[in-house]
Amino acid sequence: MSVDVAVLDWMLGVREPPITTAVTVVTHTGGTVGVTILAIVATLLLMRASRPQDALLVAGAVLTGWPVMSLLKLLFGRARPPQPERLVDLSTHSFPSGHAMMSAILAVTLAAVLARSTRPQGPWRAGLYAGLAGYTVAVGLSRVYLAAHWLTDVVAGWILGSLWALLWVWLVTRVRIRR
Repeated sequence: MSVDVAVLDWMLGVREPPITTAVTVVTHTGGTVGVTILAIVATLLLMRASRPQDALLVAGAVLTGWPVMSLLKLLFGRARPPQPERLVDLSTHSFPSGHAMMSAILAVTLAAVLARSTRPQGPWRAGLYAGLAGYTVAVGLSRVYLAAHWLTDVVAGWILGSLWALLWVWLVTRVRIRR
């Protein structure tokens, strides 16, 4: 039995209506609308704080991440978990998980913005990093729980999203140094 099937079977065994409701809320924060709203809010707050490079980092990474993820889905064409177990109706391919990839892009870019910031210091900063990591982990695992993705789709989404965000961090930092 593969790790994907074993994890999906375990998730099916722990499903309960209250958990499913909570997981559905979490999964929506990592979808197109949720990530877009969070990225817009972060971008506007960064612009208001006179941090245009950081605003560009967040907006640019999220806006360009979506077509990259969509192209990867078309290239790999992996089927989603079987329909009887799936709690969401989807017609796109499974690999990589868009929710995992996009939430990772958002979390990593926001972590980079936080790292470049002078505030907050101390335990607050560590708590914010943990919150960002917890957000993308929760979104990714929600996709497995709902049988929208295999675990390996989610792990690939986290890795690819983090790499895409780090590419943007490198690009924005490089442009900033030259100025």
